[in-house]
Amino acid sequence: MRLNVLLRAAATLVLGVTGTLLLGTPAHAAPSFQLPFPCGQTWSGNSSGSSAHVSWEIDFNRGSTPTADLGDTVVAAAAGTVEVSAHQGEVNGYGNLIVINHGGGYYTYYAHLDARAVSAGQAVLRGQAIGALGNTSRTGNNISPHLHYEVRYPDRSQSHIIKSVFNGSTFPYNVGSVTSNNCATSYDPAAECGAGFQMTDSVKLGSAGTVNLLWKGSTSQNCVITLKMASVGTPTATSAFLEPQGASRTTDSGSFSYFAGPVIRTAPNCVKWGGSAGGTSYTSPFEHC
Repeated sequence: MRLNVLLRAAATLVLGVTGTLLLGTPAHAAPSFQLPFPCGQTWSGNSSGSSAHVSWEIDFNRGSTPTADLGDTVVAAAAGTVEVSAHQGEVNGYGNLIVINHGGGYYTYYAHLDARAVSAGQAVLRGQAIGALGNTSRTGNNISPHLHYEVRYPDRSQSHIIKSVFNGSTFPYNVGSVTSNNCATSYDPAAECGAGFQMTDSVKLGSAGTVNLLWKGSTSQNCVITLKMASVGTPTATSAFLEPQGASRTTDSGSFSYFAGPVIRTAPNCVKWGGSAGGTSYTSPFEHC
């Protein structure tokens, strides 16, 4: 009995502030996390001046003005399942929040989003577009647009935020710039659709790619683009379509190396949208009315 007490005391001495053992290796290997932005983009991160003021979380910006990043695409840092997709401003100040469960006790948080493009329970690929950067928070909390990003382990307790690692390298706390190697696809859906479009919805097509719906409010236009994430650079059957309710369908299909689309239509009301890659297809109901 006394030996058990001593062992428990020794274990307590090596517990870090995150609640995980400082000695040895984690119970589960961490996913291969990448920067939560499209391939090739460089973003500046700040932990010491972050909005939540908790160790190891990071606020990201890249624009030269306070609102330059508003609407920029945010992507999944690793594959997983969406555990939370909701506006939680009045609960915790995170505003539009997405939490992805990567398995093994690892969770990533994406807060203050202007728009969420995935739903709770949905499986996502690393590099899949999941939302648009914003400044949503609780009522009266006026913040500049930025992405608040966290990794938590071994559970979702706020006291278990751990240092972020991107492409195998720990973020250079407290302030640093990182270039994204999140390159399952080299394309940003918003950039391909054009200025003013931002993510509205995204669905993975097995492991072959994603089909993405974007919206441009100033012109009441929708855009659909299917991005390949397998056989990239090799022509394979890929498609994207968009059908405004009450109008004909527009489809782009063929043997493409990187993506199908973008298909852009004026659609102030409901739309049906979808696409295919790698033999997997998706067709939505009429939605986003």
